[in-house]
Amino acid sequence: MAKQNVAELFVDILVRAGVERLYGVVGDSLNPVVDAVRRHKGIDWVHVRHEETAAFAAGAEAQITGKLTACAGSCGPGNLHLINGLYDAHRSMAPVLALASHIPSSEIGLGYFQETHPDQLFRECSHYSELISSPKQMPRLLDTAIQNAIGRSGVSVVSLPGDIADQPAPEKAAETALVTSRPTVRPGDEEIDKLVKLIDAAGKVTLFCGSGTAGAHAEVMEFAQKVKSPVGHALRGKEWIQYDNPFDVGMSGLLGYGAAYEATHECDLLILLGTDFPYNAFLPDDVKIAQIDVRPENLGRRSKLDLAVWGDARETLRCLIPRVKEKKDRKFLDRMLKKHADALEGVVKAYTRKVDKHVPIHPEYVAAVLDEMADDDAVFTVDTGMCNVWAARYISPNGRRRIIGSFSHGSMANALPMAIGAQFTDRHRQVVSMSGDGGFSMLMGDFLTLVQYDLPVKVVLFNNSSLSMVELEMLVAGLPSHGTANTNPDFAAVARACGAHGVRVEKPKELAGALKSAFKHKGPALVDVVTDPNALSIPPKISAEMVTGFALSASKIVLDGGVGRMLQMARSNLRNVPRP
Repeated sequence: MAKQNVAELFVDILVRAGVERLYGVVGDSLNPVVDAVRRHKGIDWVHVRHEETAAFAAGAEAQITGKLTACAGSCGPGNLHLINGLYDAHRSMAPVLALASHIPSSEIGLGYFQETHPDQLFRECSHYSELISSPKQMPRLLDTAIQNAIGRSGVSVVSLPGDIADQPAPEKAAETALVTSRPTVRPGDEEIDKLVKLIDAAGKVTLFCGSGTAGAHAEVMEFAQKVKSPVGHALRGKEWIQYDNPFDVGMSGLLGYGAAYEATHECDLLILLGTDFPYNAFLPDDVKIAQIDVRPENLGRRSKLDLAVWGDARETLRCLIPRVKEKKDRKFLDRMLKKHADALEGVVKAYTRKVDKHVPIHPEYVAAVLDEMADDDAVFTVDTGMCNVWAARYISPNGRRRIIGSFSHGSMANALPMAIGAQFTDRHRQVVSMSGDGGFSMLMGDFLTLVQYDLPVKVVLFNNSSLSMVELEMLVAGLPSHGTANTNPDFAAVARACGAHGVRVEKPKELAGALKSAFKHKGPALVDVVTDPNALSIPPKISAEMVTGFALSASKIVLDGGVGRMLQMARSNLRNVPRP
């Protein structure tokens, strides 16, 4: 029996850590690893067309499953293409192991063909990035990288020269017990005591929730009921906290809607729960603020805190619920719920008049119909830009759906690659890529990956032939739009040429049928919807600073657009408001 080489042991360790797929593009320095994957029954090689796609796909799979995933790039230009997707995965706290293959070890530092220094290049977008310089080093270094990715929820990068990958593995390499899940973190008693005092002393409490509330929906609702708190959320908190929520007052930020802004500014105590919401201009500076987060580096970096509490959302609430005094006065809560419903009533009217006859099609109408027709457990991957607006306002969470996007890193072209990773986790679950024409065309080559693996991803393309969010930024800044127009093909015809189902929609009455046929189709499908580039209107008080980078807004209703079924949700919640 031939002796195992380093690449084979590398793959064995990945499989033992639970990795099922390695996304990447082959290359000479990667050949030993790719061949080891080919011969191992426990892992598959997923051949994508661009390494950036590989990293986005791995990050999406990790967000769906919560498990370690992996991607790879060959030396120099190959692994450099991973960097944008790895930045996104790291900022999304997705446990991803990236293999950056390297030039021959004897040539490092000598200006060799395709030479870079990946162990240095990836440090800013990882918890751990190191170079394997000898076979004996590999097992312990890879184990350490895995522990960092899983234990700290982010990216680890291992740089491996191709010649070392092909060398014999070390004798009797120890099998370290690997971390496979993260523990819960309970705050100390002293912090709990202080937080209880703050809550009991406050007449009006507001919760503002982020992605850290995943798995804590029941506890958030129980706590809000006890202290009569409105519950607002950031974009990444939407899928975890908005559904079945009689305390919902909407979302804050430039894409925000409803009464979240008022609720966070008119309370006595604001509790930031599991959120690293980056736009501090939306946060108040004249109310008491307590922040609860499992990552201590997040505490206080957005706003001045009266109390910082290190702990995960669910465990902290479990400590608080039995100890805080129940509040009897719900006037503040009821007033915020009423404001929320009134705000939604005002903006929803903008896109409820004759939308089924408007040509070009209102993108809001597309999102609303998509929300109604998609499965109750669908995964939506969302391109950065205007698709963020439509997903934030129209896709209704229910506890089973997932909504994934580049919400922290803000990268273009993320939706299609993320859909690939999401679909590989379950071929029978509906995955919908909400793509803009700019983002889709940037990494359009990986539509071929859907066809190659017969992945049944449904791409709903919001095609307004422009980079409309950038155009919006220019217009608000008083600049004429320039360089934002796209000359596009018939994307449905392109999809059909690739061997997929493709249909083009130019009239509203055609939309429902096109979506139905795409969802019914067993393989990959693309619905190219020609949408109105002028659909978004803006209040006159928004300044350039408010739009650029989503950085600032003094407006309470930030974008004058529709909000879909959220009005219905708010009305439903109002039924729970006691009448005088």
